[in-house]
Amino acid sequence: MKRGKYKSSILAFSIVSGLLLAGCSGDDETTSSLPTDSESNSDEPVKITFWDENASPERTPLWEEIIKQFEDANPNIDVEYVGIPNKSAKSKYDAAIAANDTPDVGSVQTTWLPEFSIREALIPLDEYFEGSEIKDKINASAIEFNKKITQDGKLYGVPYAQNLDTIWIRTDWFEEAGVKEPETFEEFFTAIEKMTDKENGRYGYTIRGGAGGSFQLQRLMFAYSGLDYFGEDGKVNINDPKHVEFVEKYLSYYEKFTPKSDITNGYKEMIAGFDTGVVAMVHHNVGSYGEHKKSLEEGTFKTIPLPKTEDGKYVAEGGNAVNVAIFKSTEHPDAAWKFVEFVNSAEAQSLWNESTGQIPTNADVLDDEWVQNAQHIKVAFEVYENPETKLYEPPFYLPDYRSILDNLVDPGIQQVMSGQKTAKEFLDEWAKAIEESKEKYDQTFNN
Repeated sequence: MKRGKYKSSILAFSIVSGLLLAGCSGDDETTSSLPTDSESNSDEPVKITFWDENASPERTPLWEEIIKQFEDANPNIDVEYVGIPNKSAKSKYDAAIAANDTPDVGSVQTTWLPEFSIREALIPLDEYFEGSEIKDKINASAIEFNKKITQDGKLYGVPYAQNLDTIWIRTDWFEEAGVKEPETFEEFFTAIEKMTDKENGRYGYTIRGGAGGSFQLQRLMFAYSGLDYFGEDGKVNINDPKHVEFVEKYLSYYEKFTPKSDITNGYKEMIAGFDTGVVAMVHHNVGSYGEHKKSLEEGTFKTIPLPKTEDGKYVAEGGNAVNVAIFKSTEHPDAAWKFVEFVNSAEAQSLWNESTGQIPTNADVLDDEWVQNAQHIKVAFEVYENPETKLYEPPFYLPDYRSILDNLVDPGIQQVMSGQKTAKEFLDEWAKAIEESKEKYDQTFNN
């Protein structure tokens, strides 16, 4: 397969992402702070533990195959796999960090990197990365983004997959009903209504009201408004009138055009609703392709971008990636780095991303035929290649950013869905929490 057109797409994405990074780069100076691995130059057997933060029947076998290939290439290194369900992964890591009982290597979400680095749980990977063959392969903008969001500007995670939030639709249902695939938010809401057929047990859409709902709501809000996360006055835009307007309408569709179970549904339940023929549309990301293809016939589903803003622009969240990181408690950092490198090799990334549907970060994978032919990858690059696409940047650097989403925003969504709070009350509380966190951060790190 000759080098395909998507090679230029990574460059385009790098350019767009670079707009977020201009004038904001971290300290490039690095000092040697790596633990000593006494067995790095020895043939003595070494055992390291790897934690998967999103274990599932679909994804665990992929990790097991990657680990097998790694162990075949590195017979003196044994990797113990530990799979953790997504909904409990963050709390599992938190407890392990507190007890100084972390794995050697872990799959870590981008939003966790700032907090974990401040808690001194991770090893800076700058020296390893600079001396590695993967340095010139991995998407430079994703690397720089990971460095930018940490307080010390160092690299704590290497992204092995990127994502883009999209809407998965049942194309066969849309064709039968003669409903237009939505491109705008007005068409999106219209499609939800028209595709609902309660008598036949079908709903137009499913709202993620359970764990992780905060991420999807936030991404829809900013896709609707086109705003930056913070305004020119430094105030957060979470409770902007446009967002109040959107949340009021969006969550009002609960039970009218969506299943009653939505109020507690997390990722698995939401995806199951789509894959078993209960809902016509589901908002997730390209990474759920693996589940859909196992449950649905080819040609009956596809993904489309999130609706455009009123002025016709795509909006996406920067930093939507998953990374491999090395924990500070490891006694075998060199062996751990070898595993990080292998996960980010073209072979491993191709296996992972083709199966899950995520976007590879290793440029060599873009030569693969599956990348050129994958509809969901084409949609991702349609968004990232568009010169008018806007990437907004949440404050991942706030140590309690993720806990605000998990402990305040997720329950707040349920309170609005159940009528216990208004959309404005909910968004005001969310905005206040972010602003207080940012004020505390600025006082700590910017004085």
